[in-house]
Amino acid sequence: MSKVAVVYWSGTGNTEIMANAVAEGVREAGGEAETIVVSSFTANDMNGYDAIAWGCPAMGDEVLEESEFQPVWDDCKGKMEGKKIALFGSYGWGDGLWMREWEKECQELGLKLACDCVMANDSPDDGAREACKTLGKALV
Repeated sequence: MSKVAVVYWSGTGNTEIMANAVAEGVREAGGEAETIVVSSFTANDMNGYDAIAWGCPAMGDEVLEESEFQPVWDDCKGKMEGKKIALFGSYGWGDGLWMREWEKECQELGLKLACDCVMANDSPDDGAREACKTLGKALV
């Protein structure tokens, strides 16, 4: 059975809703999912999972959250080779630049994303929640 960490940061609850939908998709596909707030995750935890779904909303000038999420992401980058990876998050302005930059960073690191990234404008609607479940299934 595939063990998946759904690691996320959420300021308004929108990305948390998405994280829960990703975990639901993992379970529907027969995997084991654990949702983890990013402040409770470290690079040492990476070895315990077959796949990682990373969730972070757009912040500031369309960047990842800088005080909690970015440091954990930076610490974990070197331990993701060979793992299935997926990205998701919400935004309230802009056009998804933060997600495109995040995907580009993954490509530059040689990481292969298991599926297309999922973005939700503000609170995730039914379509975004279904896309998150599909993302979760792709990680199993």
